[in-house]
Amino acid sequence: MNIHKALIFIFLGLLIVSCGSSSNHKKSDFTIKTNAVKGNIHNNETLNLSIENKKSYVIDSVAYTLNGIRIKENIDLDDFKLGKHTLEATVFFEGEKQTTTSTVTILNSELPKVYTYKIINEYPHDITSYTQGLEFYNDTLYESTGQHKESKLRKVDYKTGKIIKNINLADEYFGEGLTILNNKVYQLTWQKGTGFVYDVNTFEKLSSFRYGNSKEGWGLCNYNNIIYKSDGTEKIWLLNSETLVEQEYIQVYTNKGKIIGINEMEWIDGKIYANRYQKDGVAIINPKNGAVIGVVDFKPLKKLVTQHDGLDVLNGIAYNPKTKTIFVTGKRWDKLFEVEILEK
Repeated sequence: MNIHKALIFIFLGLLIVSCGSSSNHKKSDFTIKTNAVKGNIHNNETLNLSIENKKSYVIDSVAYTLNGIRIKENIDLDDFKLGKHTLEATVFFEGEKQTTTSTVTILNSELPKVYTYKIINEYPHDITSYTQGLEFYNDTLYESTGQHKESKLRKVDYKTGKIIKNINLADEYFGEGLTILNNKVYQLTWQKGTGFVYDVNTFEKLSSFRYGNSKEGWGLCNYNNIIYKSDGTEKIWLLNSETLVEQEYIQVYTNKGKIIGINEMEWIDGKIYANRYQKDGVAIINPKNGAVIGVVDFKPLKKLVTQHDGLDVLNGIAYNPKTKTIFVTGKRWDKLFEVEILEK
């Protein structure tokens, strides 16, 4: 009998705790109202905020935040990053307070410019390489390739296509993008959540690192000791080059919406040039706010390479500081193209 009573008391105690905790999450009596149309607003506009007071309380004050940063009721958006953001309002009223949240998506105010290209040179490229990462370092081309049991890290003489140095990844890894910083090669893998660090000269593996909030590894580039990492979504993560911790991210957006499938990347003249997976073009991205400011249509290039069953999409963009030109190729393409970007 005592056991039964004890069980009843425990059950009732849990019920009281459960009921008490649910009351803390009651629906707010306030709603954030904005001038964003269907939740979207452009970065050349002013975001206007107000509170819908459902029960006509006497409001003393309201504190607004955007992604945790305190903002005013009317805020110009030109200095904010693009993408989806969390709005929060804490309403103080009649000796109480309530917090309510909403979202707003900041779009770019301008259409991307459209660019084309001129071929300067064509060079041989290994037709078996499933190109995932491409970057120049000291006038030498480094390449990362994908597919299970085929993934490699390579040093290549780009003029002849000769493989200067090669290592194979373990069979379980699907190689992805690479970048080179401070005499180290950083290479991603796709779905294992792991990246590798090598000595740029010997290809000795120095260490490995785990991804943070990003689920996959796609592309890499770097500038000013910051490593930029894409994960196949609209996000580009900024990694501390010493710890390789994901510190923050930008979201890639146009004037219409987000751009997903951000793949292989290259830092060129203060902008990020990014291949988009399954697209025959490159997006030019402002790294400060994620705005797509231009697109390069490379679609005709695929017809200039040997056509075969394994031929796949455009992927691989590298800038050679010595020649001050851009090089592009694709997955299982037998050519590497040196190009000049032209505005239409």
